[in-house]
Amino acid sequence: MALSRTFRLNTGALIPAVGFGTWQSKSTTVKIAVDCALKTGYRHIDTAYAYNNEKEIGEAIANSNIPREKLFITTKLWNTFHAREDVQPAFELSLKNLGLDYIDLYLMHWPLAIRKNECLDLEPKKPDGTFDWVDIDYAEVWSEMEKIDPSKVKAIGVSNFSIGRLERLISKARIIPAVNQVELHPYLPQWKLLEFCKENNIHVTAYSPLGSTNAPLLTDPTLTAIAKSNQKSIVQVLISWAVQRGTSVLPKSVTPSRIKANFNDFLLPEKDFELINKITTRTRYLKPKGYPDVFGDDF
Repeated sequence: MALSRTFRLNTGALIPAVGFGTWQSKSTTVKIAVDCALKTGYRHIDTAYAYNNEKEIGEAIANSNIPREKLFITTKLWNTFHAREDVQPAFELSLKNLGLDYIDLYLMHWPLAIRKNECLDLEPKKPDGTFDWVDIDYAEVWSEMEKIDPSKVKAIGVSNFSIGRLERLISKARIIPAVNQVELHPYLPQWKLLEFCKENNIHVTAYSPLGSTNAPLLTDPTLTAIAKSNQKSIVQVLISWAVQRGTSVLPKSVTPSRIKANFNDFLLPEKDFELINKITTRTRYLKPKGYPDVFGDDF
C-alpha cells in the first residue's frame, strides 16, 4: 500500500501525493482502469478535456460510491477554448462530462491557443497542415479562470508553464496558481523550476514520471541497482523519488497488476535519493509535434 502522503496547496486543500494519470487511456478501457485504481486506494484522478475520457471517468467515480469529499479530481482547459467567451463554457462542459458538482483542480493545459473551428476538433489545422495558432494572452485566459464560481472549482492552476511564463502570470494574477503540472523524472528533474515554484508557493505535479514508453529510465543501471537493493520495482523507485522531492506524481496504466503495484511508494534511503538526483540527462520526452518550444532552458 502507498504511504498515503499528501501535500498542502496554497488554497489550504490537500492533494494526494500519488495520483492516477489517464493521458492516452482510451475511453474503452479507462473506466475499468479508474475503477481498479479507486479500489486500490488512489484518491486523486487526473484527466483533461483533450484526453476524451472525462465521461467514462465520471461514470467510474459515480460507481465507486466513494464520498465525493474523499476524492481529488483534476481536469484541464484545452487550447481551443482560450477565447474569453469560451473559458467558462469549457469548464462547465468538463464538469458535466465528469458528472460532478465541483472540480478540485482546474488547469490551463498549455500556455498556447489554437483557433476553435465549427467541428470542435482538438487540434484544428490550416490548409497547409500546420496548427492554427491564435495570439491569445495566457494571462487573459487566467483572468477568466479566476472568475469561475469557487463553489464549482476549489483550485486553479497551470500545466506546461516555464519559469518565465510563471513570473509573468504571477505579476498579473489575482490568484496565484495552486499547481504547475509538468514533465518530471530523474532524466528531467527541472530543479530550477521546482525551486521557483517552491519560493512562490506553487505545488508541482509530475507527469510522465517514467519518462515514456520504453524509456531508458526503466533499464537505467543506477535505478536498477537501487530497486534491487530495496526489493522494489524501478517504477516504485521512480514514484517514491518524485514524492520524496516534494512533488505529487501521476503514474498511469490500464493493466490492473501495474495499477496496484504503482500504488506502493516508500521512503528511499537518503543515499539512494541522492544517487538518483545525479543521473539527469536533460531529456524531455513530451514534445508535441508541431508545437512551439514553450519550455526553453528550464532544466
